[in-house]
Amino acid sequence: MTISRRAASLSRTFVATAMGASLVAGCGALPGGSAASGGPGGTITVMTFAPEGTKATNMPGMTGMAKAYERWVNAKGGINGHKLRVLTCNEKNTPSGAADCARKAVAEKAVAVVGSYSQHGRAFMAPLEAEGIPFIGGYGVSSEEFQSPMSYPVNGGQSVLIAGAGHQLGRVCDQVALVRPDTIPGDALPVLLNAGLRANKMADAADIRAAEDSADFKPQATEALAHTTGTGKEKEKEKGCVTAVLGERTETFFDAFRRTEPQRRKPQISSVLGSVSQSLVDRTGGRESPFEGAYITSWYPVSSDPVWEPMRKVVTEFAFGDDTVDPDDTGAQTTWIAYTVLSEIVKRFGKGEGVDARKVKRSLNEAQPVRTGGLTPDLSWRYQDMRAVAGFPRIVNGQVTFQIVQAGRLVAQPGEQSLDMTSTLEQAPRTA
Repeated sequence: MTISRRAASLSRTFVATAMGASLVAGCGALPGGSAASGGPGGTITVMTFAPEGTKATNMPGMTGMAKAYERWVNAKGGINGHKLRVLTCNEKNTPSGAADCARKAVAEKAVAVVGSYSQHGRAFMAPLEAEGIPFIGGYGVSSEEFQSPMSYPVNGGQSVLIAGAGHQLGRVCDQVALVRPDTIPGDALPVLLNAGLRANKMADAADIRAAEDSADFKPQATEALAHTTGTGKEKEKEKGCVTAVLGERTETFFDAFRRTEPQRRKPQISSVLGSVSQSLVDRTGGRESPFEGAYITSWYPVSSDPVWEPMRKVVTEFAFGDDTVDPDDTGAQTTWIAYTVLSEIVKRFGKGEGVDARKVKRSLNEAQPVRTGGLTPDLSWRYQDMRAVAGFPRIVNGQVTFQIVQAGRLVAQPGEQSLDMTSTLEQAPRTA
């Protein structure tokens, strides 16, 4: 089935649900017609949603960053003469929560959903597709973000991070174990990691599953240690590596891993940005953190790079003490980039021209590349910019950077330059 047919099918399936739920929720508006909120010189409404207060991954910094951006841009006079109105929504890490947020965006006539996080792409994308509302710069954790014609990703999502981690580990490890969520999105991670490992002629990683909201990772820690240390003289000479991609539960896993048979030689540990962050390293001891020496794969430059200074200034001046907005957090960084894209697109409209969802979508489909101040390669979502990655045809930025925790700080890994993982993903088996 083609991507366009799949999107259309999903849209038809969910339209009736979206309409009925809007009535039940008392939103006061039914989907139908073009979503529009920005008449000439008027207000542009957008939404950012992310999970908060859940037992799994939480991303309050994304909605916090969106509100800080709203205050900053309006203090400057808005975007191209339009005041920006940012709606936020708690996605709750559930399909129904994601769908509710999307329906609220429809009811409020948002021209775009910007810089959001959800694993439940099918639930939120169908209502947006039905109303022609573009999804700009999601975190990249759901496959639909790289399949739907209404999605405009700013990074390569989990797929490039995990493939990049495989490349990073494939250069230094003899054995690798992956600890990952026992979820549908998690099922793709071993395939992607192995693609990066195979590019360096490495054997596939051991695949160790864990409940997403687990509080006890001792069984997984024991299994990971067994896979990467082995027995016998030859095994002792080999370098084992353990990578965990468990969102907020990554810290819990590595705490269990550190306590497992402490007398044994421990393998090299690694993860990806989003599961490990500078704030996590700080909170767990800085220089004395158990993450000292860990390899980390990211989409973006290290947070100490001067290219992040504009964002840091906005956080300092407009986050108003919101401690959920951490400039080192990948979610906040992705949201900043997504709003940068929105702003650049709206600035290309004529002075006084009205802004609606369909105009934003058309501009994204046709515009020349958008610059993000060096945070990503120039971004463009024209047909000729799409990559031939099975299951992820909307990827336009496959770049990753390689980092390491040294003296309690995430820094660029010596000897490793940023790398485009597109060719590696093109050779990987289909995962979505």
